[in-house]
Amino acid sequence: MGLLTGKNIVVTGVLTDASLAFGVAKLAQQEGANVVLTGAGRALSLTERVARKLPAPAPVFELDVTVPEHLESVRNSVSEIWDHVDGVLHAIGFAPAVCLGDDFMAATWNDVSVAMNISAYSLKTLADAFVPLMTRGGSFVGLDFDNTVAWPAYNWMGVAKSALESVNRYLAKELGPKGIRSNLVAAGPVKTMAAKSIPGFKKFEDIWDERAPLGWDVFDSSAVAKAVVALLSDWFPATTGEIIHVDGGFHAIGA
Repeated sequence: MGLLTGKNIVVTGVLTDASLAFGVAKLAQQEGANVVLTGAGRALSLTERVARKLPAPAPVFELDVTVPEHLESVRNSVSEIWDHVDGVLHAIGFAPAVCLGDDFMAATWNDVSVAMNISAYSLKTLADAFVPLMTRGGSFVGLDFDNTVAWPAYNWMGVAKSALESVNRYLAKELGPKGIRSNLVAAGPVKTMAAKSIPGFKKFEDIWDERAPLGWDVFDSSAVAKAVVALLSDWFPATTGEIIHVDGGFHAIGA
């Protein structure tokens, strides 16, 4: 018996086998879950390709969180193979290039609104899509990055992550009476496609292992996957609205 034996889990955000979401999907299957993946736009073919690397087959459905029609279509697609959903991983984030880098003042609201919609509001969008199928309760888990301080180059994505944390709390409040939990995992830096899009990411790499009390390996996402799977399981039945740091303890150490 695995932690997720018999559970039906929706995983967003798988682009490559280095994606944090891929690590979650793989471990979830190893822990007994049935898994479906979602992908969007031109990246859908990437998701379909990398799905073949999972231990077991995983259907891939289209879901662009900026397209309202996709919410009903993905719910219908999932309901054709499962009678309910137990958990959803939110691993969705994007910001226009101008929102990242050295000039915080360069981004306009049009740019920032894209980052906020895709990186923060989308957690609520996933709830719109899948809560109707979570008839037995369940768990939303989102991938976060600590934003209690201002990071070099992270800029408006940091603001979006702050918004994501607030959405998580309000979603926890709203969905708790339905037996549905909502939590975030604030991961340390891992070399993924998303990380490569952040100018100055190497600055995080260079200091993290030195300052984290437990150390940190930017090539190893297994600790993040384990935390997410635990939160998707029944082992955190009374935890919601929380942010779990999986970063080697870096967040707790002053400069």
